[in-house]
Amino acid sequence: MLLYNITIGVDTQIEKEWKEWMKTSLIPQVMQTGLFRDYRFYKVLTHDDPASVSYCVQYFVESIDQFNQYLEHHAKGFLDQQRQRYPDRHAAFQTLLEEID
Repeated sequence: MLLYNITIGVDTQIEKEWKEWMKTSLIPQVMQTGLFRDYRFYKVLTHDDPASVSYCVQYFVESIDQFNQYLEHHAKGFLDQQRQRYPDRHAAFQTLLEEID
């Protein structure tokens, strides 16, 4: 099992709208690709910048092949959606983690 983790810092001025958009639009679209088994959406509580707030979206994927399909066919489109909707109002970084038995 792999965990695709995306941490996003968002301006506090758009937090409420952005969070609602993530929950009702972007995350459901990512899940509709059929490549991820499940997801979790968290607010980061240890954040030091008063002008922004951070969130973490975790998508669970069965294999590296499925993850690579997501990157090849979907990731850029979802990133572009967020950039167009909230230009210069967010920053993100991504990590791919492998579960250790």
